[in-house]
Amino acid sequence: MTALGVVLVAAAFVGLLAEAHLSSGGLIGAFAGAAAIGGIAVLLAGAGAGVVAVVAVTVCAAVATITLLLVFRRRILRPLRARPHTGREGLVGHLGVVRAVGGPETQVFVDGSLWRAAPDPVHQEGELRNGDRVVIESVNGLTLRVRLAEEWELQQ
Repeated sequence: MTALGVVLVAAAFVGLLAEAHLSSGGLIGAFAGAAAIGGIAVLLAGAGAGVVAVVAVTVCAAVATITLLLVFRRRILRPLRARPHTGREGLVGHLGVVRAVGGPETQVFVDGSLWRAAPDPVHQEGELRNGDRVVIESVNGLTLRVRLAEEWELQQ
């Protein structure tokens, strides 16, 4: 019985470490809390503590675990809502300048480099011209789908 309690507490510790390094939205932390509560109850019952003591300590551990998860909920969930800052997905929403139109392809200068670009068929109404400010709507391979920037986007 004691071995089971130690295993559950160790699993809770490993679960809390995993929650700190993985963004599961608190799911791993909730299971770790449940394992800690179960492990504490099993250890107390195996040590010969009375039923009232086991229930009291288990309830206190459960309240502490739930309180910690609720307090740190915003910090736990923040990485899940964050927009990518790098890579292809990080380019969406950035402003660029059309540098070359015509020829085989349109080129747009974005964040210090030239990219192939194509007008976004959903949002683009007119033709792109040299010097136009554009907003990246999506990335398909190495080609950006762009639309003309609106006035409010240029003022930011």
